[in-house]
Amino acid sequence: MSGAGGPGRHDPYDPFGDEPDRSGETGGAADAAARIPTPRSSVEDTGAPLPDVPAPAPLVLEHRVLKSLLGAWALAACSPEETVAVEDHLDECGTCAEEALRLRDAVGLLHPEETLDLDPLLRARVLEGCLTRRPPRVPVPAWTTPYDAETARLDALLQDFGDPEWHAPVRLRWYEGNEQVSRRTTVAGVIAHLTCVDGLVARSLGLDDPAGPAGRDRLAPLERTEAYWRASYFPPTRAVRAPWRDQTHAVIRTVSFAGEDGSGAGGTGQLPVSYGDFALPLRDAMVDRAFECWVHAGDIAEAVDYPYAAPSPRHLNRMIDLAARMLPVSLAGRRQAGLAAPVGDEVPGRSLRLEVEGAGGGEWLIALDSATGVGSAEREVAHVALDGVEFCRLAAGHVSPEEAAAGQLGDRTAIRDVLRATASLSRM
Repeated sequence: MSGAGGPGRHDPYDPFGDEPDRSGETGGAADAAARIPTPRSSVEDTGAPLPDVPAPAPLVLEHRVLKSLLGAWALAACSPEETVAVEDHLDECGTCAEEALRLRDAVGLLHPEETLDLDPLLRARVLEGCLTRRPPRVPVPAWTTPYDAETARLDALLQDFGDPEWHAPVRLRWYEGNEQVSRRTTVAGVIAHLTCVDGLVARSLGLDDPAGPAGRDRLAPLERTEAYWRASYFPPTRAVRAPWRDQTHAVIRTVSFAGEDGSGAGGTGQLPVSYGDFALPLRDAMVDRAFECWVHAGDIAEAVDYPYAAPSPRHLNRMIDLAARMLPVSLAGRRQAGLAAPVGDEVPGRSLRLEVEGAGGGEWLIALDSATGVGSAEREVAHVALDGVEFCRLAAGHVSPEEAAAGQLGDRTAIRDVLRATASLSRM
């Protein structure tokens, strides 16, 4: 209403409401006040509109000058006036428009888009720098660091998930015999699965078994997970994250306080961890759990359409080394089941040279004829080369043996059996 803001009344929504209206005054103090320029900052602070400033006149440039500016325009190095002039010209000149598109594409190649995500190695570098300055009072064994890093990376991926992401469908894949099988679940179901199988390590350390009564007598990862899922009244939700993360911290803390590096026969690292039909020493089981954490983190990232990097080369090398050391046992088991060629008499104690390329790679001699044998270069009958990440995907059952090898030389049967034995290392 017109009288609401009269003299002497202050309207909190009008910063000038307590000033008398002098629009009808002339001369004297009113004219003097009008001649005092209002500082720009006070105009901006009060929200009053800035005075209209006429737009600068557009540049009028010759065709040759505009053509010479195309490179600077593609690099976003033109002044505002030059940019307007060039873009107006591109609407009218097809030749310059085509040249501008080529230059803009070339600039895109020179300046590739960079992700806003933090470098996955940043955490390791920061921790290394901190520990260099002040060594930890309770050091974490080196064979535990891959598990520590991979659980931290997965937890970072999960922290911003909303309900739709937690219920996103995920398909877990692995090999049984020579066939790939799968199991459908959700992101929350995957975390519940990791909690159950990590519980095998936890119970070997004397910690609580997260599977509870449902998994007390079950050691095989598939059986434990299925029992846990069946025992849940509701499908797993985001509530599974905190118990899983608490368990990972408890495992790392318990191993660290044991104060042994696992190098000796009686060290903590040699404590057996049973998986039902086989067992691993704790130092290998921790690497195995790091490997599965990375693999399933990749499954989760794929389900929500998010990129996920491979582990650091040092940790990736530990995972590849564990798989390579398990191959003779896997090969012997497949041979006993009739899924691999029998041992021949031509070259006793045969070996295959496994060459893993890329970061974290190396070479391993795989004993072909004995689960406890040691590979020998003198009895090498075949050589197969694979990329490091591709080898891990094969060991996880995410790629077929026929697609994995980058190079093969020598006994084709031995190569086929080793690649299939690698896929047989996979499980849910």
